[in-house]
Amino acid sequence: MTRENRVNIQYFSAIGMLVCGVALSVAGFIVSPVGEISDSVLWFAAQTMIYAGSIFGVSVYVNDKFHSITDKINQYNGNKKDN
Repeated sequence: MTRENRVNIQYFSAIGMLVCGVALSVAGFIVSPVGEISDSVLWFAAQTMIYAGSIFGVSVYVNDKFHSITDKINQYNGNKKDN
């Protein structure tokens, strides 16, 4: 499995979890008693948001740090070649 495929699977699973959380929350409003959401539905919706946030947040953080480190290495190698 390539890195790009793995990242795509992570993103699609996070989006899928968000869709499931929103759909279950909407379904909680529709079923009886109408307008009242069960605690378990709220818990599931919160877990889907935590999962999606962790997928998006961690990947953005790791990519930012990786690019920062590679920029520093390239800058160091560039300064070393100039001397």
